[in-house]
Amino acid sequence: MSNVFYFNLILFFLVAIIVLEYGAKKLRLPPAVAQLMGGAMIAFIPGIPPFALDPALVLVVFLPPLLMDGAYSTVWHEFKQQLNGILLLAVGAVMFTTLVVGLALHAVSPGVPWAVCFALGAIVSPPDAIAAKALLQRVAIPRKLLVQLEGESLLNDATGLVLYKFSIVAALTGVFSLEQALLSFAGLTLGGIALGALFGWVVVRLLKYLQEASLTILAAALPGWLCYVVGEHLGLSGVIATVTYGMLLGWYQHEIFTATVRRRGTAFWETMIFMLESLVFILIGLSLRGVIERLAQSEQRIEETLIQVAVVLVVVLLSRLVWVFSMDLIARWVQACTVAQSPQRPWRESLVKSWAGMRGVVTLAAALAVPAEVPGRDLMLLCAFAVILVTVLGLGTSIGWLIQALALTPAPHPQHYLKEPQAWARLVAAQYAAVQQLAYDDDGQLVHPRLLEQYRYRATLSEQLKDAERIPEAIRKAHFNVVLAAVAAGRQALLQMHRRGEIHDVLLHDLERDLDLQEIAAMHHHR
Repeated sequence: MSNVFYFNLILFFLVAIIVLEYGAKKLRLPPAVAQLMGGAMIAFIPGIPPFALDPALVLVVFLPPLLMDGAYSTVWHEFKQQLNGILLLAVGAVMFTTLVVGLALHAVSPGVPWAVCFALGAIVSPPDAIAAKALLQRVAIPRKLLVQLEGESLLNDATGLVLYKFSIVAALTGVFSLEQALLSFAGLTLGGIALGALFGWVVVRLLKYLQEASLTILAAALPGWLCYVVGEHLGLSGVIATVTYGMLLGWYQHEIFTATVRRRGTAFWETMIFMLESLVFILIGLSLRGVIERLAQSEQRIEETLIQVAVVLVVVLLSRLVWVFSMDLIARWVQACTVAQSPQRPWRESLVKSWAGMRGVVTLAAALAVPAEVPGRDLMLLCAFAVILVTVLGLGTSIGWLIQALALTPAPHPQHYLKEPQAWARLVAAQYAAVQQLAYDDDGQLVHPRLLEQYRYRATLSEQLKDAERIPEAIRKAHFNVVLAAVAAGRQALLQMHRRGEIHDVLLHDLERDLDLQEIAAMHHHR
C-alpha cells in the first residue's frame, strides 16, 4: 500500500471519530467504548489491509501529549495531599497486580517461564492514562477520589514499563537481580524528575521572550515530546520527565501566558487531545483483526489458551479490588486511631476506585513490543487485548451507573477555601482600587467617570453578596442575558455592514474577535 493510501485511511479515521462521538452521545455510551468498537468493525471492512502498529511510534506519538495534558491541569496542593494514596495505586497496585498475575499464570501453566509470567503481569498491570482521562472527565465523583485516580494515571505507566523492561530482559537472558531492579527504578524515577524539571525551568524562562502567540504555544507544547524522547534516549523515565515538565508548566502558566495565548492554546490543545484520544481507541480496535488471526494460527490448543486468558482477566480485576480495599482498610484503621471521626460509608469510594482500572494504549504497545524470540509472545498479545477489551467495554460502560447507584456526589470544597462570592469580592475590590487611582489625571480631574462608576457598582454588589454560598442564579442570569442580547445585536449589525460592503474583512474579523470574547465571558458566567 502507498503512503497516499495510509494518509487517506487516516482521514477516514478522523471522519469515523466524528460519527462515533456523535453516536456515543446519542446512545449515552462512553466515547472510548464507541471508538474501540468502531475500530474493531473498521478492521473487517473489505479492502482494509491488516493494521500493524509500531509500538515505539504509538508510545512516542500518543503518550507524551496525553500525559502532559493531565499533568498541566494537576492541582499541586491536592496532588501533594493525596500523594500517599496516589503512590499506593501508581506503584503499589501495579507491582501487586504484576506479582499476582505472574503467580496465577504460572500456577495454571507451569511450562510458561517465570520471567514471561511476570512480563505479562507488567503488561496488563498499569491502568491507562488515556482511558482514565476519557472516563473521569465525564463522571462526577468526590474530589479526593478524582485526584487519586488522575494522579495514578500520570505515574503508573512508569512503574509498569520499568517492570516490563526488567521482565523481558530476564526472559531473554535468564538473569534477574532484585537489588539491581530497585536501584534502576529509583534512578529512572529521580532522573526523569530532574530532566523534566530542567526542561520546565528553561522553557518557563524562555517563553517570556516570545511575543507571537503561535510561537509561544508551539514552544510550550513541543518539550512534552522532547522530554519523553530525551528521557528514553538517556535511559531515564520519559513518562516521569514529561509529567514533571507538564506540572511545572501548569503551575507557571498564569504568570507567563497572556490571555490571547491561553485562549488560543486551550482551543488548540483541546482539539489535539480529543483527536489523539479518539485515534488511540480506534487503533486499539483495529488491532483486533491481528489478534484473531494470531489465535487462529496458534499451535497451542484454543481451550488451553482461553483458560490462560480467563485466569489473567479474573486476576487483573480481582487484584486491584483486593489491593484497593486492603490499603483503604489499613488507612481507615490508622485514621480511626489518630482522629475521632472517620469518613462515612468509605467502601463506596473504594469500590469506585477499584472499578476505574481501564487498560489501553500502554498495555497494547508493551505487548506489541515484546521481541519475537520471547516465548509466549502470542499469549501476551491475546491477554493484553482481552484485558483492554473487557476493562474498557465492561468497566468503562458501567462505572457511570455504579457511581449513580452508589449515590457518590462530589464533596464541597473544604472550609479553608474561599467561596466563589468571596473570591469575586476580593478580585473586584482590587480592580476598583486600581481604577480609583487611574480615574483622575495629575490635576485631580476625573477623566474616567464611567469606568469608575462601573467598577464601583461591581465592588458594591460583590461586597453585598460575599457571604452567600454562591452568586444567586437570578442575578447572574439576568445580567448576562442582557450582555448576550447586546452581543447578538452587535454581531447582526456587524454582518449587515459587511454584507453591504461598508467595512473591510480585516475590520470584520477584528470586531468579531472582540464580540466573541464578550460572548465567551458571558456564556461562562451564564452557566
